[in-house]
Formats: sequence, C-alpha cells, structure tokens
Amino acid sequence: MSGLTHIDEAGNAVMVDVSAKDVTERIATAKGSVLMEPATLALIQNRGVKKGDVLSIAQLAGIMGAKKTPDLIPLCHPLSLSSVTVELTCDAARNAVDITATCKLAGRTGVEMEALTAVSVAALTVYDMCKAVDRAMRIADIRLVHKSGGKSGTFEAK
Repeated sequence: MSGLTHIDEAGNAVMVDVSAKDVTERIATAKGSVLMEPATLALIQNRGVKKGDVLSIAQLAGIMGAKKTPDLIPLCHPLSLSSVTVELTCDAARNAVDITATCKLAGRTGVEMEALTAVSVAALTVYDMCKAVDRAMRIADIRLVHKSGGKSGTFEAK
C-alpha cells in the first residue's frame, strides 16, 4: 500500500470513501499573490484596465472556481459549500495583489482544495485581465494557511 488515499492496493485511482466520517464544520483558508510592475498595480487601483474592474471580477472568478473544484481536480468530492469568501487587496510596497479565500461547510471531507482553487482562479483572472500591459506578472506563494474540522484537527501555517 502506498499510503496515498487516492490509490488502491492495485495502484488504481479511487475517490476516497468518506461515508463513515463524522459530519463536522470544516473551514479552510488559502492565500496567494500576483506580483507585477508598479504601473500595472496603479492601473488596477484606478480601475484603468480596459477589460474592467480587475479586483471585482477576480473575486467573482475565485468564488466560481471554488464551486467548480470537483470539475477541475480529479477525485475531489462535490461539496455543498455553505460559504466562500475571496478578498483581494493591493500592496503597493510589494507591487502585489494579495488574495485570501476561505471556504466553509458542514460535511465529511475538508475544503482545502476549494480554498486553493479559489485563490488560483482569482490569480489567473488578475493575470488574464492585465497581461496586455504586463506579461511579466508572477503568480506566487499559493498555499494553505488554515484548516480546521475533521479527525486531523486544526492546521495553522507557520
């Protein structure tokens, strides 16, 4: 046995059976950033990007991404999310748009992948909307920063 939950003894991919797990409140928060030129950040802040309001559209895209996670990531369970929040903030000192996504539900499996997908899709949306003026943007540091609920308990990134 590999120790991996998505692989059976024969090496086949399987969706984990969560039917015996307790229903608990589960919360996950992920973060990431899009680093860019100062002029690009100024365009975003001044709503001067031709495609529209980057922060609002990326926020909506992130929420939609969380809801589509099982369609994008093989073997993820379709979940009944009770809450998805995506926040985008501009950091002029780092020339960055910082993204934080939090997903919640009461269920038998965690929402880490949904939070990570929300951040990823929001970051890709920022890139897509601004690539005409800054192709050197970098999506960086997408990571899980908090997870609670379930048998494994609470995780806080250091």
